[in-house]
Amino acid sequence: MRSSKKLLVVGLIAVGSLLGAACGGSDTASEESAGGCTGSGTETIKIARNNWSASAVEVEIVKQLIEAKLCNPVEIVDIDENAMFAGMSSGDIDANVEVWPSGVVPDEQAFIDDGSVVNMGALGAVGKIGWFVSDYALTQFPQLSSWEGLKDPEVAKAFATAATGDKGRFLGMDPSFSQYDEAIIANLGLPFQVQFSGSEAATQAEIAALSAEQKPVLLYYWSPSGAVGKYNLKNIALPAPTGDCAADGASCDGDYPEDPMFKIASAKLEAKDPAVFAFFKAFTLTTDDQLSFLGPVDIDKVDPAVAAADWIAANEATWSTWFS
Repeated sequence: MRSSKKLLVVGLIAVGSLLGAACGGSDTASEESAGGCTGSGTETIKIARNNWSASAVEVEIVKQLIEAKLCNPVEIVDIDENAMFAGMSSGDIDANVEVWPSGVVPDEQAFIDDGSVVNMGALGAVGKIGWFVSDYALTQFPQLSSWEGLKDPEVAKAFATAATGDKGRFLGMDPSFSQYDEAIIANLGLPFQVQFSGSEAATQAEIAALSAEQKPVLLYYWSPSGAVGKYNLKNIALPAPTGDCAADGASCDGDYPEDPMFKIASAKLEAKDPAVFAFFKAFTLTTDDQLSFLGPVDIDKVDPAVAAADWIAANEATWSTWFS
């Protein structure tokens, strides 16, 4: 979804070491939650997990259901998108169930175009990366009803930190995520400076602390997410970009698009295990499904494996169709 795109060769070099270090095993499935194992799968299935909450829950849903219903052991691979496509093309990774189209650059699309990575269809959820602001900041600064209100130097100073001086702080997240905020700020002439929190968890902690003091925050985030709902963050609509931000991030001068998420798999998976391949084709989650488990995980700190088991227990009518 959200990783910035480094040179493809970096991803190709990194995939082996990432797989060696990150594969497998620490996430345990709750097989009883999905009933007895009825399949005959023996091949180990390797699922890519990216660094955001929805991905963490979704791969646990996949792991628990595949292990419980198809009998394949599943390894969860922590890997960013820079190496994920290369690993899937080679067959070292079997699938990923949440890809955000706005984060797919031409080098990655090439794997889909050459057939080594298969577009497995829509996930069902629709995401929106964008700029969000605390709701009380809109009360404090009515001019923020439009993005052009961010041009006001006095407004920017209200978001400033010691490190940004007279410029307002724009709170970024993990520097590896797909984000064009520095370019957007420069190209729209806004008196803001990006500072990265380092992770989604660090951003959530910052939002909580600033909200407790009613201090304004402008930040990169996305919906659906538990934090946007919990803290009543409001999306600031930016102008439509004049070019293709994914192709040329440095020239990006407008908003992020809506992202109808989709799934991908290695082309080698179908021969490796046709039943698992068919499962991924059938697997879907709606935006409402995501919202139902993101709140507990993001805000209440429920373990993603537990949230996945809870979702499975409550939604048999949905997931049972994935095995028909």
